Amino acid sequence: MTARTLFGLTRFAAALLCAVSLVHRLFWGLSSQTIAGQNFFAYLTIQSNIAFVAVALTGGIVALRRPEDPGWLTGIRTIVLSWTITAGLVFALLVWQAGLRGIPMTVPWSDHVLHFALPALTIVGWIVGPGRRAARWSLIPGVLAFPVVWGLFTMWRGSRIGWYPYYFLDLRQVSGIPEFLATVAFALAVFAGVAAALIALSRWRQTAPAT
Repeated sequence: MTARTLFGLTRFAAALLCAVSLVHRLFWGLSSQTIAGQNFFAYLTIQSNIAFVAVALTGGIVALRRPEDPGWLTGIRTIVLSWTITAGLVFALLVWQAGLRGIPMTVPWSDHVLHFALPALTIVGWIVGPGRRAARWSLIPGVLAFPVVWGLFTMWRGSRIGWYPYYFLDLRQVSGIPEFLATVAFALAVFAGVAAALIALSRWRQTAPAT
């Protein structure tokens, strides 16, 4: 078995683990019978992990059929991994903030997998996985496009139903517009920073076979 084949199989395994964790998280949330549990698909972290499943499956198929990833797959991986890694960082920050605010926050095993284990494994795979060429710096705006559109829609939806997936999007839970804008700017900066780090790593160490 070649390293490329093994890497393709690990992509399938990552997709399966993510899918199982998503299903567990869905039913765990529904069992709480809260508005948060009923709005499972409203979370950016959930949406980004659904995209991760699709990309991991696609990447696994490509890895079994080709010696290297095509440029379009490297681009999509850069974008989606930026979302999932940032989601893990933001989730860790939310857990920390909840503790500071004295708000109890239960974290099931599926959240640990989705927000901590899988992002860590994907970073390792990004660095050492065979068949990856350098990603383009021009992908950073694409990374930012989704959270911006998601945020605008979420703000509109939240104003209609009175619920937001993350507290900092609710102006009632922050000190005012300055804190809201600062938090949003920080979140977008993290997205851009993670994307820049992935791109820099891909340029520092290309793992596609020499041509």
